[in-house]
Formats: sequence, structure tokens, C-alpha cells
Amino acid sequence: MESITEEQLIQMVRDFIESESSAPQISVSSSESHIDSDHHHQPSNIDTLEEMIWRETTDVEVEILEKILMYMRNMGSLIIEPKNLKKWVVLRLKMDGYEASLCKTTWVSFPGRAKGNYEFVDVITNGTRVIIDMEFRSQFELARPTQSYTKLIEALPSFFIGTEEKLGNVVTLLCSAAKESLKESGLHIPPWRKATYMLPKWFSENCKKVSFSPNSNSTIEEF
Repeated sequence: MESITEEQLIQMVRDFIESESSAPQISVSSSESHIDSDHHHQPSNIDTLEEMIWRETTDVEVEILEKILMYMRNMGSLIIEPKNLKKWVVLRLKMDGYEASLCKTTWVSFPGRAKGNYEFVDVITNGTRVIIDMEFRSQFELARPTQSYTKLIEALPSFFIGTEEKLGNVVTLLCSAAKESLKESGLHIPPWRKATYMLPKWFSENCKKVSFSPNSNSTIEEF
């Protein structure tokens, strides 16, 4: 498996920040707030997604994002295998005093939902739970996507940092858009593309939190 370099890791965070800076400002004047009888303006999925991701960013989310960016800049010659990236992030956050852990969720199958498992980073700070998912965008990629769905995914950060509420809203929006894309392409909507399957990746009741101690025998340099 190919290792992830410092440049690649920093680019992941840069993508997140550049998406924020390039998101258009939203301004609604009193004259624009009414519905024109000849033109019914409705926010697009991209507008709604950008509102969720960027306009509703909390101070806690920005704080953690800045921490991760700092980690990337200070990596030096360190090279991390992709399979160890989430563990490395957990260790660095714990070294800075955060209550961080690697979450491993599992869920059983039942009619309409297949079984599965997933991993992401979980941080509790000031009573707020923040989820860090380094593989977020890839979870919503489709075969033969429509043009509108492709643009929506391009507007999505390569990885996610946000609260549970934000995550739930974003996942629901993306699953709805994926459903429409599949229907327009004449494709069957598989169970694993529905919100009932996707949401348990982050919200399953069967969630095992694995914590790593910065003082243990396993060090970041061993990755």
C-alpha cells in the first residue's frame, strides 16, 4: 500500500480550507426574499451543502481543523501508511490534551440494510462531540453520476470535520441527491446508498472507541 506523504496530507487540509474560502457569500435582501410569480427561486443542493459545511462552522470545528493543519506542517520527513493515518491523528490530538479516540462502528443486516463496519476519529471537547472523517467524500462517489451530482461531490471537502448534527444533515442531503442521480441514470438504488445504511457508519449503537496513549510503547515514528 502506498504511503501518504507530508505534501499529500497537507493538501487534504488545504482542500478543506480552500473550499471554505471559495464558497460564495450568501446575502438575501428584503426585495429578494419574496417569491416572484414568474421565477420560483429554490436553493440548489450545492447552496444547501455549502450553507451546512461553511456558514454553520463552530469555533470548536475551526480549532480542531487548525490543530490538524499544524500537525501536517510539522511532520518533517515522517511518512505514514494510510491504514495508520487515523491512529496518528488520534495520538496527536491526545498529546494536545483532547479526548480523542478511534471509533469503530458495526451494524447487523436486516431487510433493506446490509451489515457493515466503519472507522473515523471522535473528539470530545468542551462537551461537544466532533467527528473527523478522513475518507468522507469517497463514501458518496457513484458510478455514472449525473452532472449535478458530480458538481455536488466536487463541492464536498475531501474529509469531514464537524458536529453530529452537521454530519447527520450533510449525509441526509447527499443520500437524497445520490438517489435522484441514480434514478435519472436509470440505475437501481441499492440499500447501501440509502440514508438508513449510510447513517449507521457514524451513528451505530455498536460503536467501539479505541484510545491510544501517547506514553505507550507505540509511537508515531513507528508508523
